[in-house]
Amino acid sequence: MSIDRITKLGNINISQEAIATLAGGVVTECYGVVGMASQKVLKDGIAELLKKENYSKGVVVRKSEAGFEIDLYIVISFGVRISEVVTEVQKKVKYILEKTLEQEFVSINVYVQGVRVVA
Repeated sequence: MSIDRITKLGNINISQEAIATLAGGVVTECYGVVGMASQKVLKDGIAELLKKENYSKGVVVRKSEAGFEIDLYIVISFGVRISEVVTEVQKKVKYILEKTLEQEFVSINVYVQGVRVVA
């Protein structure tokens, strides 16, 4: 499930965890995003915000026949247009991952787990 490359200098293996952490870091830099959320919503319908070291819990990386797919679970800020934030997250994550990893990603799926008021 990782990205494997063979070069004349040796083998390169990029783990799923590394891909997820990179994607999580990119998402949190996007305008309107409060943070990464856990995949599971808590009892009261409130999504748990993840800290930097746990970003990979809010990202699912899958390899299909077409290529790599990513699911992102996020919490956005109150008062922003959800469709615009999600579109920008998709564009930025796709661009950065493809540029950094030199691997094509066929889909970037974004799941908004909650909306928070940021003071």
